[in-house]
Amino acid sequence: MENLKNLEKTAKALSDINRLKILELLASQGGTGPCSSIQDCLNLAQPSVSHHLKILQEAGLIRAEKAGRQYTYTLQPTVFKNFISGISFGMVPVSG
Repeated sequence: MENLKNLEKTAKALSDINRLKILELLASQGGTGPCSSIQDCLNLAQPSVSHHLKILQEAGLIRAEKAGRQYTYTLQPTVFKNFISGISFGMVPVSG
């Protein structure tokens, strides 16, 4: 049941075009990037960008590191692999 909840949280995080843009940007930068580049790529106010980053972090799709006043975000490939495996029912037991 816990695996299904994790799959649901990941699926919800991936269900927004702005969050997908963030993930695509990070992937194009080798899996990591500063908050400023994320804000520049989205046509959104800073609070909206922060909201999307928070959802991606809570789903475990990205990790934040703070250096001074600047945050850097890094993709977490294991979470993506687990999600792909889970939606193909390779890791989630199906029960009636």
